[in-house]
Amino acid sequence: MLYHLIAFALAFVLDMIFGDPRGIPHPVIYIGKMITLLEKKLLIEKDEPFLKRRKGRWLVVIVLMTTGIISGIFVIAAYFINIYLGIIVEAILSATCLAARDLTKESMKVHYALKNESLEKARYAVSMIVGRDTKCLTEEGVTKAAIETVAESTSDGVIAPMIYLAIGGPILGLLYKAVNTMDSMLGYKNDKYLDFGRAAALTDDYFNFLPARISGLLMVVASGLLPKRFDIKNSWKIFKRDRLKHHSPNSAHTEAAAAGALEVQLAGPAVYFGKLVEKDYLGDKINDVKIDDIKRVNILMLRTSILAYIFLNAVLILTLYLTHIF
Repeated sequence: MLYHLIAFALAFVLDMIFGDPRGIPHPVIYIGKMITLLEKKLLIEKDEPFLKRRKGRWLVVIVLMTTGIISGIFVIAAYFINIYLGIIVEAILSATCLAARDLTKESMKVHYALKNESLEKARYAVSMIVGRDTKCLTEEGVTKAAIETVAESTSDGVIAPMIYLAIGGPILGLLYKAVNTMDSMLGYKNDKYLDFGRAAALTDDYFNFLPARISGLLMVVASGLLPKRFDIKNSWKIFKRDRLKHHSPNSAHTEAAAAGALEVQLAGPAVYFGKLVEKDYLGDKINDVKIDDIKRVNILMLRTSILAYIFLNAVLILTLYLTHIF
């Protein structure tokens, strides 16, 4: 547990400082390649819906088993060779599960493009972090898209993996990332993936159910921390009112909390793959969305991440203390 505490702290610091360095192999890339390979082998569009669902379940099982076994071998072998090597390997693998630094860097590219370059470059920058069509977005649309991505990803990109890392180290952390990756690649409600990707989407819903709600609550609390730049009362109000206004049971919790804290209105109809998708608005339009709100939502995301680390670290220390006593 002590070694885990040290590795957890190192992983948090590594992600905050370096993020994911370019050119270094990332576990999620290999998880994605495995999913693509299995999809090619298993998905036959002429199959009956029940068979597609069965094969989709097999894909989830294979991906999770493979990810768990390989990550387990790396961590256990490293600790077997040397304690310090084990801590380093655990810390590096854990850091790959977190995305706070990269989320800030990529969203601030949008902020920079809007402030100093052109709308066209801002559209391109935001297209790197969202799944919607960006070619026709206005300046406000680009700004909202960046804010929404940071707010939503605070949960599934930072807090949720942090929770799983605290509980089970990089093995459970990478299992979560595998679930998240399967959902992002297969969890579409279209003709191709409606049945085949159902197991991936449901697994992601289960894995994110508690973390999404914890993340939303932590963001509300973080919005009230000093120095005061956010409205905690409005964040709590909008979180309670709008957190379930999404087709996913987990996606709107941090987005609603952020909309309330920033006193802006987020979400609403958006174009995905050429189709207009009707979505409920989150928050009240107390203020117009401004370019600097991208910077503000990043501050809120980082505050929430630090608060989550402190909370989880306290739980781990308490667990270590109680284990030592009993």
